[in-house]
Amino acid sequence: MSGAPVICFGQQPCGFFPRRFLFAKFQTARRLQAEIGGEIVFFFHDSDHDPRETQTTLRHRKTDEAATLNFGFENKVQRKWSPLHLKRIAAGWQANTARQLGAYVAAERVEAFKQVTAPNAADFCLELYRRMGLIDGMRIVRSSDPAVRRAGCAVTDFFVDLPHAGEVVRARWLDGQLKLHEGGDSYVTLPPATYTKEQVTPTRDTRLRWMQSVVQCTHYIAGAGEQAYLRKEDAPEITFVNRDPIDRSDEAYH
Repeated sequence: MSGAPVICFGQQPCGFFPRRFLFAKFQTARRLQAEIGGEIVFFFHDSDHDPRETQTTLRHRKTDEAATLNFGFENKVQRKWSPLHLKRIAAGWQANTARQLGAYVAAERVEAFKQVTAPNAADFCLELYRRMGLIDGMRIVRSSDPAVRRAGCAVTDFFVDLPHAGEVVRARWLDGQLKLHEGGDSYVTLPPATYTKEQVTPTRDTRLRWMQSVVQCTHYIAGAGEQAYLRKEDAPEITFVNRDPIDRSDEAYH
């Protein structure tokens, strides 16, 4: 690779107010850009399906008591298995949540939350991050984008988006079958299906190589958890950078 640096970090939709470790990635990327130049790419992995990713922990402004909030979704199938960019937000959730937020965040943050118009969890998170001014000037690459999926390299460990029970779900390819994880060692096996690259996304272990085949970054910012599982040998051309430390990393930044 040649030319200007490409500074990348990746994250699932990570709370409607972003978790503080994601904010630290934003800050680390901007610091690195000030030092070496180039562009910042936010690899937004909105194809993840785990509803726990969008849990948002806030602290009461008077008592400092922690409260964990999350989206309400239209139905159980969506909540359990649909990708975050297809998890539709339940009617009334935004208004009901907005009424609670004044006890936890400043008035301008409540107003930003109320102005979001996105219909699904991933778009809601991204729009609120944008309204907070956190991703200004960054290039957003979304794993749900069909063009990104077409451009991504082939991987042997992957998920496939498929119709099931009136929704689109994210099924894991395991032992030659498409399966939905019920929890523990329990799975629902789906009927055999044909699929195209536009339906395929990587697993955690193949995500770096897949992402890099599209983004072609020179630097990648990773948190402590990522450093433990990233297969750096899949992208030896990348300079890996630890994200800046931050306290209460799993709570929301607001």
